Amino acid sequence: MKFRHSLLAKYLLIIIVALIIWPFVLPAYLLPSYILDKDFQQKTEYMDRNKLKKMWHGEAAKLDGAAPEKIDQKLRTVKEQYPLAWMFWVDGSGKTQLILSDKKNIPGQWTLENSIEFMNKSDEDPITFMSYIGSDKSNGFMVFQIPPSVAELPTLSPLDDKYLALYAFLVFGLFLFISWLFFFNIRKRLVLLQTAMTETKDNGIPEKIAVNKTDEISQLGTAFNHMIDELINSRKHEQEEEALRKQLIASISHDLRTPLTAIRGHAYSLQKELLSSNGKHSLHLIESKVELLSQLLDNLLSYTLLSAGKYTLQRKETDMIRFVRESLAGWYPVFEKEGFQVNIDLPDNALIWNIDPHWFMRILDNLYQNVIRHAKSGLYIGVRIVDYEGTSAILIEDKGPGMEVATENKGAGIGLSIVSLMLQEMQVDWKITSSPKGTEIYLYEKKKLPN
Repeated sequence: MKFRHSLLAKYLLIIIVALIIWPFVLPAYLLPSYILDKDFQQKTEYMDRNKLKKMWHGEAAKLDGAAPEKIDQKLRTVKEQYPLAWMFWVDGSGKTQLILSDKKNIPGQWTLENSIEFMNKSDEDPITFMSYIGSDKSNGFMVFQIPPSVAELPTLSPLDDKYLALYAFLVFGLFLFISWLFFFNIRKRLVLLQTAMTETKDNGIPEKIAVNKTDEISQLGTAFNHMIDELINSRKHEQEEEALRKQLIASISHDLRTPLTAIRGHAYSLQKELLSSNGKHSLHLIESKVELLSQLLDNLLSYTLLSAGKYTLQRKETDMIRFVRESLAGWYPVFEKEGFQVNIDLPDNALIWNIDPHWFMRILDNLYQNVIRHAKSGLYIGVRIVDYEGTSAILIEDKGPGMEVATENKGAGIGLSIVSLMLQEMQVDWKITSSPKGTEIYLYEKKKLPN
């Protein structure tokens, strides 16, 4: 970015303009007093004193040997040109002739004493130009005076002017106001940028902002827009990869079912054959592994469908006490066959939850299956209704080695992922506590926030 487009350059320009204008502030304040003065235009003719002095000496030189009448006529002519000036002339005998002045103390007969007194006063006020008539001093002299009211232009004392303080305050306030506008605009743009960064659309990505300047904030906005573009592209690629992965998993799950079905059929055929004890053991192992692989494929396909939103949720009010009893009734023979001690402690009172019965049955099936697979060494399963964090919860517990211990049948946790997704959709929370002495799983409805 070029320096002239930066915010620093813009504010420096404001300061420089203020410094340039400042010397003209006081003259601008005083200027109206001169313009409004009625005699101002006339008084300007008396400002150039050198010009007046040269003019007066020139006129006196032209009157060399002139008659008194001609001298009187010349003074009247000059008086018409400079009506505010005073003028008179004295002949060679010291007698005052024509007086064109409002001044009253002009002597009629000039002596050495009053001449000296006149000269002393002329050094102070008013401004006086005295010139001998012609080249001979015996011809007399003529005097041109500028009255004090004309010689001094109207002035205003800043210390005594009651409006000057207000004027200075307004000028300084104007500079502060311009500075405030500058920083207010910066703050406004930063707040808009902050709002754009914090507010997101439905896809969780903020909206792009409009950039129509070339300063630092605009560069920040451009970088933000570039980041949004990168996020959108990344999200698009992520969604494409996720869709491809789900499609691949679904295809693999479907394609693997055919060879598994064939293996299961051949294993069933082998059961009719005469086999040694080792052969029967191997056949039993094949059947168990085929069944495990089939369940894993079911879980993988279910997880893919759940994450893609392909499973339909149909919630309804359900008595969980009765529902859990029915689920345990279906699994009780399996636990008994595996040698598990089953401890069921369910109250008679109904516990109503708003769930999808098919989904929740799938959840319980996965949890029971995990107990058989990973906690078989404990040979214990307990299902109870307990109070957990102020609400009624379903507790499923075992006495296995815990979830941190690796087991022969331990997978990648797809079954628990399915449980988590289903519970989340049904607004049901769960909590797992695991230790080497066993695992406890709590299922409970989410607390409803008051309206």
